[in-house]
Amino acid sequence: MKSRLFPKSERGTADHGWLQANFSFSFGNYYNPDVVQFGMLRVLNDDTIAAGMGFGTHPHDNMEIITIPMEGGLTHRDSMGNQETVRFGEVQVMSAGTGIQHSEMNASHTERAKTLQIWIFPEMQDVKPRYDQKAFDLKSNKNKFVTVVSPYNKQEDEALWIYQQAYLNLGVFDEGVKTQYKLQIPENGVYLFLIEGKLEINGEEINERDAFGIVEFDTVAVEVKAPSKILTIEVPMKFNQ
Repeated sequence: MKSRLFPKSERGTADHGWLQANFSFSFGNYYNPDVVQFGMLRVLNDDTIAAGMGFGTHPHDNMEIITIPMEGGLTHRDSMGNQETVRFGEVQVMSAGTGIQHSEMNASHTERAKTLQIWIFPEMQDVKPRYDQKAFDLKSNKNKFVTVVSPYNKQEDEALWIYQQAYLNLGVFDEGVKTQYKLQIPENGVYLFLIEGKLEINGEEINERDAFGIVEFDTVAVEVKAPSKILTIEVPMKFNQ
């Protein structure tokens, strides 16, 4: 097993007034050649969006885009005619494919919104664009990982899907729990992002908003040192065509 800690303090940042952004990987005006991507995971942005503000209409193509609200909600509109609000407890997926235009605005005019946005390179180019979202009951599934996104050709019954051999899991864990993450696909890697809490993995301490990248393994043990919310992103480490 090979692993690397990605401390919260080493992330890129941007202050646009209405948007406070943190970049796990090079994005926009932030460029760090040491953290351009993790395998097929290209973007993990941790954003705080002011009340009534958001991302106006803009284009994407050939990218799998996943949005996970941490606080509040976002109103989504796109060129396919979708208009939905995604809130805490829900997950949104969008396959940009041949091209899509969309906007994501804070659904509240009085409260901030906090979101994680994830971009994953697809394994197929120029697919028909698509949009979906779903609510997941993490509290009723406490102390285990809940699969929220799976591959299009290996769909989990309750999960959303994307055009890549990738799995995303969310979990809410109590202090003192010892659990493990087992790879779904050999030769994939896992980028674990600690939303809140404290963990120990492979002798390393992981704190809130730190990330931990793991490759060349089958199963990894996770010890929960404080009440924690965990996101795992399992992705191929090279393109599958």
